[in-house]
Amino acid sequence: MALRPIDNALPITPERPKKQAKVSAPIQKQAEFGVNDENKVPLPPSADAVIDYISSENLKAIPDPESKIQGLIEGLDSKDWTKVCESLNNARRFALHHNSLLLPILEKVMLVVVKAMKNPRSALCKTSIMASSDIFNAFGDKLLDATTDAFDNLLLQLLLKASQDKRFVCEEADRALSAMVGSMTPLHLLHKLRAYVRHANLRVRAKVALCISNSISKMDLEGMKEFGLVSLVQVAVDLLNDRLPEAREAARNTVISIFEAYTENEEHKQESWQKFCQSNLPSAHAQSIAKITSSQ
Repeated sequence: MALRPIDNALPITPERPKKQAKVSAPIQKQAEFGVNDENKVPLPPSADAVIDYISSENLKAIPDPESKIQGLIEGLDSKDWTKVCESLNNARRFALHHNSLLLPILEKVMLVVVKAMKNPRSALCKTSIMASSDIFNAFGDKLLDATTDAFDNLLLQLLLKASQDKRFVCEEADRALSAMVGSMTPLHLLHKLRAYVRHANLRVRAKVALCISNSISKMDLEGMKEFGLVSLVQVAVDLLNDRLPEAREAARNTVISIFEAYTENEEHKQESWQKFCQSNLPSAHAQSIAKITSSQ
């Protein structure tokens, strides 16, 4: 007698394969471009990538510089950041000892300086700022004649770097701004600085105020008149009520410099000054200016 299949029999299901345990292999991080803490001397990515920060006094002249200027251009165009640092130091040497050879390619060099200054790698950033100081000292006003656009970009970057919390870069940028003020004609530089008096970054405004104050302290009355006495006072007024005390203090020093130049040969200094302010400023501004100079 044939057996009938059991209808209630459970179907046999194949055993499901076990999941393989996930193996987490360590992922080697790529060297991140520019994660160094700029408050500290940056750690080099490898033992052969140590960057020396050479003071200007220790930069030697280049042997046979005429034959090596082309190599400078190639080095500045390198994709290797350590090579760019080395080339920036060589550009500093050309600026200090062979500036006539550097002048024809100065705009290209400044473009590289600005690009390196924007780089988050602190070693490259600081080297570029040091290069800007030597370029200021070597060329002064020639920068405005040969590299107007490049200079504008460089000025903005220095103001931004000097306004950072990162002391490693900030202090070097302050030195570069001082070199700029010390090496350039105040009249020319003031026209450039004036564009940043109302910058959105209050720290930038403070740095601008200090540069303006230091520039005006070098001017005589004729130079101030050439720029425009009223314009200079109005620049100071814009900064007198700024949020940062550094900006306000620099603005007060600016007012005092203008007052001293304007009244140098005046017998009645305060009367002459007050008359000038009242004739050219709103009454509230004239009063605040007069208050600053009342003890002079």
